[in-house]
Amino acid sequence: MAIEWVEIAKLSSKIGEKVQIKGWLWNKRFSGKIGFLQLRDGSGFIQGIIEKALIGEEIFENAKKTKYESSVIVEGTVRKDERSPIGVEISVENYEIISEPETDYPISNKDHGIDFLMEQRHLWLRSRRQYNILAVRSEIIKAVREFYYSKGFTLIDTPIFTGSIGESAGNTFEMEYFDYGKVYLAQTGQLYLEAAAMSFGKVFNLGPTFRAEKSKTRRHLIEFWMNEAEVAFYQHEDNIKLQEELVEYVVQSVLKNAKDHLISLERDISKLENIKAPFPRITYTDAIKKLQEKGYEITWGEDIGAEHETEIASWFDRPVVVEKYPKDMKAFYMQPDPENPDVVLCDDMLAPEGYGEIIGASERIWDKETLIKRLTESNLDPEEYKWYLELREFGSVPHSGFGMGIERVVAWLCGLKHIREAIPFPRTLYRVYP
Repeated sequence: MAIEWVEIAKLSSKIGEKVQIKGWLWNKRFSGKIGFLQLRDGSGFIQGIIEKALIGEEIFENAKKTKYESSVIVEGTVRKDERSPIGVEISVENYEIISEPETDYPISNKDHGIDFLMEQRHLWLRSRRQYNILAVRSEIIKAVREFYYSKGFTLIDTPIFTGSIGESAGNTFEMEYFDYGKVYLAQTGQLYLEAAAMSFGKVFNLGPTFRAEKSKTRRHLIEFWMNEAEVAFYQHEDNIKLQEELVEYVVQSVLKNAKDHLISLERDISKLENIKAPFPRITYTDAIKKLQEKGYEITWGEDIGAEHETEIASWFDRPVVVEKYPKDMKAFYMQPDPENPDVVLCDDMLAPEGYGEIIGASERIWDKETLIKRLTESNLDPEEYKWYLELREFGSVPHSGFGMGIERVVAWLCGLKHIREAIPFPRTLYRVYP
């Protein structure tokens, strides 16, 4: 009878049974007539105990000489092991090499510099740390989708090529599009989501976006993934509440379904367990005043930089919502505050522990003439936004939305020092390989 092929993640239910594992050898240690094989198969990691007396000298020696990252098929009996992170190990009874590298695996267990590891990103992904980070990322994306579907949202896939600039023209990748002329890689799908919201009411997207910023900070990528949402009839307060509910749902889902990965990353779980809505709030104006009181040289109307975000976040133990920024420092589509037209009904959500902005949001201008005025003030041609302005002609309503950076959330929840580990193949100012 054929031996059952079982994924490592499911072996805890197979104690005492003989199984087959298909995967890779990522580490090994031998002492005399016994060896310890560290195996992985994509679902998890397990230790295999191989004994010369049980398996025979030929297979034992083959296992001893096997190069790291060889693909193997291992058969054996699952044994309980309290020391194992998954509670079991496997007693190896047969060992077959499927493919063995011709040379030594370039990423050994010794320390390597970050530049070397980034050059080997296609292989670095196999390491235990990177495996755990990307497993958390997968759970975050799964939770994002679950959240919106549970609330009756419709997924709208927005275009990558766009003729409309959603943010700053200076931060776009520009290219010629056949005979059409210039187009841009999308900085945001927001404008298109606004159109879809007038059809479906509640919409979201999730996909890659691009910012041509020559930034080398630990928080920036050139290509990154963003989740955006747009809701008809939602105003500023509704918008903030939705953001809070989303972030709480994502964090709690990760704690429920990916806690082992966080623990493997040595993340302090207690700092995440407290992430429950509602979150504290502070206006931009009050934040500036408090920063000044603490000795920061910043004036009203200046952008809040990374060091300021870290300071503001340190005042709270949960994400903080900073709202109502000056009109002149924000995008053209943001609704002015009726109580103070110098500021707009927008907010940035800052993650705790110095991880910075994870969400940018606003109520949108829904009056056509006000929008034309803001486009002109922003040196944008209203004619190029004809379709966007038409949304304000046919049944315009108040509406609001936001964008959440997936990599920013991954970095925060995993406790990463640099955002480049939060995406499988990062694109940074000097990195497009591999």
